[in-house]
Amino acid sequence: MTTDFIISLVGDEFSRASNTYVGKLRSNFLGTKFTVYDTEPTIDSAVQLNQLSRRFHAKRVSPRISACNYSIATVSYELNVLRTRGPRRMHCVMHTIPVSSILEGGTAPTPPSPLDPPSLTTKVNKEQENPDSSSSIGHSDSPAVTEPPPWDPLILKNKSPRWHEQLQCWCLNFKGRVTVASVKNFQLVAAVDPSHNVSAAEQEKVILQFGKIGKDIFTMDYRYPLSAFQAFAICLSSFDTKPACE
Repeated sequence: MTTDFIISLVGDEFSRASNTYVGKLRSNFLGTKFTVYDTEPTIDSAVQLNQLSRRFHAKRVSPRISACNYSIATVSYELNVLRTRGPRRMHCVMHTIPVSSILEGGTAPTPPSPLDPPSLTTKVNKEQENPDSSSSIGHSDSPAVTEPPPWDPLILKNKSPRWHEQLQCWCLNFKGRVTVASVKNFQLVAAVDPSHNVSAAEQEKVILQFGKIGKDIFTMDYRYPLSAFQAFAICLSSFDTKPACE
């Protein structure tokens, strides 16, 4: 009843027990909500690390093979109940990135053993599977039980496009990086509460943009505080079918 996208560093190895397995993206039934799972807990997640250590204290575990999937982000698409015209509306909650990271001097947590090869070519295998099915021992599909982070998470929203009268379509300024109109095209900016005192200029900065440039060819541009994996997983969510959002 859900769709899983398995993300790996190589195109022919999608086993969760492999050290090429990076993480996964799971959708709900309607394709309106996605959860991003990483194999590595963040460096600030002492509770997660202690639980992992206690569970596998008698076993040798490769630092690149995690026993659990850690929920690091949630991507939601707003339901289009009235079938009104317009682009998709996205809302991303980055559970492992504090909103303070976009302030001057702010930092974002990083995994203790990051997968950071010189050239990251990520391929995807889309598979349908039963979320209740059993998994192999030592690698669970269920998210690890963790305490909420001691910060307000960074929230991203899609930048509102403008209606172009001559072209009769919704437009965003991709500065030449996107050349083909598509419902999948988007730009994400920070959605910040006024109490955080984030400048208007900082809130207008595009943190992630994704768009079409040809038949089955897309570009992805991202910046701090997102990682390549986080940005890729968010973009991947746009490919799943969303009958309730179109």
